[in-house]
Amino acid sequence: MKEYIFNSPAETQEFAGDLAKQFDGGRIIGLIGNLGTGKTTFTQGFARGLGIDDHVISPTFKLVSEYEGDQSILYHIDCYRLDTPSDFLNIGGEYFLNPADGITLIEWAERIEPYWSDDWIFIHFKRMENKPESRTIQITGIEL
Repeated sequence: MKEYIFNSPAETQEFAGDLAKQFDGGRIIGLIGNLGTGKTTFTQGFARGLGIDDHVISPTFKLVSEYEGDQSILYHIDCYRLDTPSDFLNIGGEYFLNPADGITLIEWAERIEPYWSDDWIFIHFKRMENKPESRTIQITGIEL
């Protein structure tokens, strides 16, 4: 596990953009953390790193957003509103678990834990006490 500290949303996005450039299709990244810890901010930077110019927002109400990048597609999924893990399959989730043509980022991935695989990358987000703009991010499942 590797841990990083970011003192602003811009730092988080810059890191995420650099990280995105290391990936090609077929990856799944689970984003785990409470509300307001930086999951969507991270995704915005990640999307820019893939060459996506679209405005990336949390797909909380539509559950899945798809963005076309320079080299691959980004599937951005938000599982916050799912009641059970099987609800993920009801929205066609199995398609996003085998993204040969893209990268899947899943916010609130802990809500679909039964479908996790050993080859997923997990990023855990936490706020730092007494520093409202700062976050710690812990990454597992990849050597950086």
